[in-house]
Amino acid sequence: MIKTLFGKKDLFGFLVADFARMTLNNHQFTCALTARLTSKMTEWSEKDTTTHQDHVIAHVLGATMLGYFIHDEAWYALLDIGFIWLVYLDGEMGLLPHPVAIGELAVDEEKRSEIQADIDLLLRQGPGAEGLKQLSHAPVECLIEKVTFYTRGDGRRLLISGEENSLAVDTSMSSGEIKVTGV
Repeated sequence: MIKTLFGKKDLFGFLVADFARMTLNNHQFTCALTARLTSKMTEWSEKDTTTHQDHVIAHVLGATMLGYFIHDEAWYALLDIGFIWLVYLDGEMGLLPHPVAIGELAVDEEKRSEIQADIDLLLRQGPGAEGLKQLSHAPVECLIEKVTFYTRGDGRRLLISGEENSLAVDTSMSSGEIKVTGV
């Protein structure tokens, strides 16, 4: 009967194999499409900065971050120019002389004194200062040449680029987490 319908007995096997190959290819296509869509959803998208952010960024260009601390869902970066660059979870930012920024912190006097001592130490000795109690060293030394702002879901990323090294400050508005890494 098969010879009559298809002319050759192995044509039926060929059709079955072809169908199986199409099903496998369709599955691979579906997996590839899903992976591509998932990766698009997890990629960072560049976000326009506000006029105020542009103004702050213009002032930090050419400075080097000496150290930082995280307090009350904000990142405080000490720059070698004696200013604190303050960045909130949502990417809003400010730039203040370090005595003003530290004076405005809602912390007890002991912690304020330790932060101020760390700042004085970093400004005197530079990034190699030892014995910090409240501030952390920058993960990499980075003379700030460019700052780019990104978004992904409720996350924000500030990419601080230098000639040799770059820093990423990643924030999550849902968890309140802030991570600073060398990239």
